[in-house]
Amino acid sequence: MDVVTPRALNRAVLERQLLLRRADLGVTEAVERLLGLNAQDPNPPYVALWSRLEPFAIGDLTAAIEDRSVVRSTLLRSTQHLVTVADLRLLRPALAPLLRRVQRNAFGRRTEGVDLDALVAETRELLADGQVLTRPELGRRLAESRPDADANALGWTVQYLLPLVHPAPSGTWNSRGPTPCAAADWTGVDGQEATADDRRRLVRRYLAAFGPATAADARAWSGIGGLREVFADLRRELRVDADESGRVLFDLPDAPRPPADVPAPVRFLPPFDAPLLAYADRTRVMTPEVRRVVCEGAAVWATVLVDGTVAATWTVARPDGRDDDSVVLAVQPLRPLAPADRAAVEAEGDRLLAFTHPDAGRRDVRLLPVDHA
Repeated sequence: MDVVTPRALNRAVLERQLLLRRADLGVTEAVERLLGLNAQDPNPPYVALWSRLEPFAIGDLTAAIEDRSVVRSTLLRSTQHLVTVADLRLLRPALAPLLRRVQRNAFGRRTEGVDLDALVAETRELLADGQVLTRPELGRRLAESRPDADANALGWTVQYLLPLVHPAPSGTWNSRGPTPCAAADWTGVDGQEATADDRRRLVRRYLAAFGPATAADARAWSGIGGLREVFADLRRELRVDADESGRVLFDLPDAPRPPADVPAPVRFLPPFDAPLLAYADRTRVMTPEVRRVVCEGAAVWATVLVDGTVAATWTVARPDGRDDDSVVLAVQPLRPLAPADRAAVEAEGDRLLAFTHPDAGRRDVRLLPVDHA
C-alpha cells in the first residue's frame, strides 16, 4: 500500500469538493457531485455553492428548491440537508435505522405508550394530496387523538420515522420560521430498508465526494453503522492505501488525486460545511488544536481555508451604534498569516460580502488579532 500524506489527502478532498477552482456547473449537478449540503439554516448552502461555482447567484439555488430539483430533509447525522431527489432515494433508506435510533434517544420517553406505526399512518393521511403542515401544526393535529401525548414530541417523531421534505419557501435565502412538512412520496423514496447494493453504491458515492477515506470516516460523515463490512465487501474493487498513521484508506481507482503541491485558493466556508465533518480524522483540513476552536459542542463555525486548511473563522454583522446599512465581515485568524494571504483573505471576503449583502451602503472586512488555537 502507498502512504498518502495529509497534504495529498487535503488536495484530494479540495478537488472533489470543488474548492481548488470554481466550477461551471448547474446547481443540481453540483449538489449531486458534493453529495448534499448541510441546510440546518437556510443561508449556508448558498455560501457553500458561491465558494464552489462560477457563475452562481442566489436565485439559482432558490429556483432549484422551488422547482424541487433539490429537496430539504432530515438526513446525514440526523440533520437537515439539501440533496437531489435521486440522492434522497439513495440516502433516506440507508439512514432509516439511524433516524429511528435518534427518535428513541431524543423522544422515546416522551412518546412512551404511543403506537408509532399508527402515528406514521395518520401522518400519511394528514399530508395526503400535497397537504403541507408546519411541524408544530402537525404535532397538534396528531395530538388531537392522543390528548395525553406531547404534541411537540409527536411532530418531531414523525420527521424521523417517515420520509418528509420541507418545501419552499423553507430553505430559501433568509427564509426562517416554523418548518413546513410534506410527504416525500412524489420523490419515489419509500419506507424499505436499504439493500446491500444500495449500501455499496452509497460507499462509492462517499468516496467519489470525499475519498480517500477510512470506513470510520464514512461513518462519521453519515452516522450509519455497519459500513466496515461494506468496505470489506468492496475491497477488491477499490484502491487501497494507508495514511501516515497506518490507517487503511479506500478510494475509487479512477478518482482524481491532484499533486500535493497544487496551489489552493482562499475559500470562505459556511458553518457545518462538509469537508470539516466528513471524516473521523479531520487532520487533512485542520489541526486538532484548530478543531477544538471550530467544532465547539454541537456547533461547527464558519471557516476560512488558507492553503487548503482552516486558518480562521468568520462572522458577518451590522456594526453596533450605526443606523446606516453598513455590514462588517470579521475574520478571526487562528494562526499567523503571511501578508499575501491576508490580502487574499480580505479580497475574497469583500467578494463574499458583495454576494451576501449586495445592497449594503458600506462593506468592511476586518482581520482581527491572531487567536492562537
